[in-house]
Order: sequence, then C-alpha cells, then structure tokens
Amino acid sequence: MPNSINSSIPAIPADGAIAIQGYEGSFHQEAARIFWGKKTLVHPCDTFRELIRQTESNPGVGGAVMAIENSIAGSILPNYSLLQKSNLVIIGEVYLHIRQQLLANHGVNLEDIREVHSHPMALLQCMDYLESQAGWKLLETEDTALSAKHIGQRHHKHAAAIASKLAAELYNLNVLVPNIHTMKNNFTRFLVLVRKENAHPVADANKASLNFITNHTRGSLAKVLTTIAEGGINLSKLQSVPIPGSDFMYSFHADMEFEHLDQFTGIMEEIRPHTQNVKLFGVYKRGIIKKL
Repeated sequence: MPNSINSSIPAIPADGAIAIQGYEGSFHQEAARIFWGKKTLVHPCDTFRELIRQTESNPGVGGAVMAIENSIAGSILPNYSLLQKSNLVIIGEVYLHIRQQLLANHGVNLEDIREVHSHPMALLQCMDYLESQAGWKLLETEDTALSAKHIGQRHHKHAAAIASKLAAELYNLNVLVPNIHTMKNNFTRFLVLVRKENAHPVADANKASLNFITNHTRGSLAKVLTTIAEGGINLSKLQSVPIPGSDFMYSFHADMEFEHLDQFTGIMEEIRPHTQNVKLFGVYKRGIIKKL
C-alpha cells in the first residue's frame, strides 16, 4: 500500500501539450479544455496505448485525458489494464455531455446531403435521425473529428460529418443540424493523468481510485465492501479486471467518494488485512455531471 496519498493540478510545460486519443476536435480535446482551459495544446494519439506511452515518456507532453467509461456503453475495460500497468497518477476527472452534430461545409443545405461520414459508434448514437433521412449513405471512419476535417479539406458539397461542435469550429464547418443523437443523457467520464513528478496534493480532494486483489479467503471481498460501507464511504465504482496469465482470477478497480481525507486513509488501513497488491492511482476532486 502506498506510503503517501498525492494528486495534483500540474504545471504544464510552456511548450508542452496534453495527450488525447483521436484528432483535434475530438471529445477528448473538449475534456482537456474543460480541465485545463481553452488554450490548452493537445498531442493527438492514434490509440490509448500510445496516449499512455507519450504521457510517460515524452517530455513535451505534460499530461493526458483518457476516456474510462460511458453512461450508455459502460466501462472501457482495456483502459483499466493500461492504467494498472502505467506509472501515471489520476489528478482529476471530467464528465462530458456527448452531443453529436451534423456538420457540412458552408453553403451546403440539408437537401444537398447524399452521404454521412463518422465513427461507427457516432453513427449508431444518431441512427434514429439518420434513418429519418431517406437515401443517405452512411460511411464508417476511424474518428469523428477526422471525418469533419476531411469534409472541410475536400470541400464536399454532398457529404456531411457527425462530430462535435468543437470540430465545426476548428475545421470551419457549419452545424447543419444540432444535437442529432438519440440518447440525450449521454456522458463520458475522462480521467486526467500526469507523471508522478508532476503530482501535488489536491485541495478538497474527495475521491480516490485504486486497484486491489483480495487475499482469496472465503468472504474476503464481502469484508472489504462491508468495511467501506460502514466507514461512510460511497463506493461509486467497483470493476473487476482479469489478471493476465491467471486462471480466471480478477483484481478490482474501486472508486471511493468521501467527505474528508482522514476518512479515506482510515478505511485503507482497515481493509489492509483483506487485500493484496493495492495500487493507489490517485486522490482527486470528484467531477460534476452537468445535466441539461
């Protein structure tokens, strides 16, 4: 178990950037702007694995935002494994309301559209609207923001993209139809990550994320959960993650919400006899879900 509990708002290098998965104009960039401000520079990465690698080793990258779960699609399990293997620290979280927009070049009208480009998940999220438009061809791409970029660069007069409002601003596109997603209450939770040397204590921290293995005695997990509940801590997330190379053994990722830090540290001491290989990812301030 760690000797100290740290998390922070880091000082990003003046020439540094925040690693994001995807391209400029993506929802990852929106999350980075919410946490660090609109002038935040981003370092696009093709994959989450590359995002972790760049944040750990690239001196020009001062931190990262990484999606970890969605209110509709659920947890992104591979990212829990990436977090477990990394040496990064969680210093915050962002809950982003996912709003999908139909984007086209200026001067293009709705009746001009013959095809729509976007990531498969975005197309699915907007299927009710898309099916209401007879005759549109749907083309799957690797990224929503990249779809918007290509529509703008190629000056398409008969194609649209599904992407964020930020993508429209960055690639000079018109929001032809706003908020075309079917499920209006759709949020993605992003973790904010930095290297350990950039981590400092967070004022008013009230949430912690950790991973642990129970000691495999009968009822050990139940004892851990009971201790947490009796300590007045809200276990907002408990995610089992397979242990690579084991015979169906699991570790547990837990998010705990508390009123004060002493409450959390006390509970950590109480569950110590029932747990093994505890890794504390970070102690930080709970994100806010802003509903419409």
